[in-house]
Amino acid sequence: MTMQTSYNGIPVPANGQAIEYNNGKFTIPDHPIIPFIEGDGTGRDIWKASQRVFDAAVAKAYGGKRSVAWYEVLAGEKAYRQTKNWLPDDTVKATMDFRVSIKGPLTTPVGGGFAV
Repeated sequence: MTMQTSYNGIPVPANGQAIEYNNGKFTIPDHPIIPFIEGDGTGRDIWKASQRVFDAAVAKAYGGKRSVAWYEVLAGEKAYRQTKNWLPDDTVKATMDFRVSIKGPLTTPVGGGFAV
């Protein structure tokens, strides 16, 4: 499969590789690219703390031989400000292409949800 070189105009990290799936098995590279959605409001703070914990856990578990190549993709308020779309198609494509992703808390509108 050919990956895009950027999603939502954000370049894919050059220091990582995509997780592969072949013959019913996942192959995890030493530096997998993991897309993340930072989140809105407190999500930004939660993400910063979480990322430090994840990075420390991977470093300890693999003796510094493996690391995550974090890749921000857009959703929520940040996405809307930049693309006028709460969940851009490129974000959905990136989460599918890289097979694993993580998101922080996003804005929840009171009384009705999002009109998309």
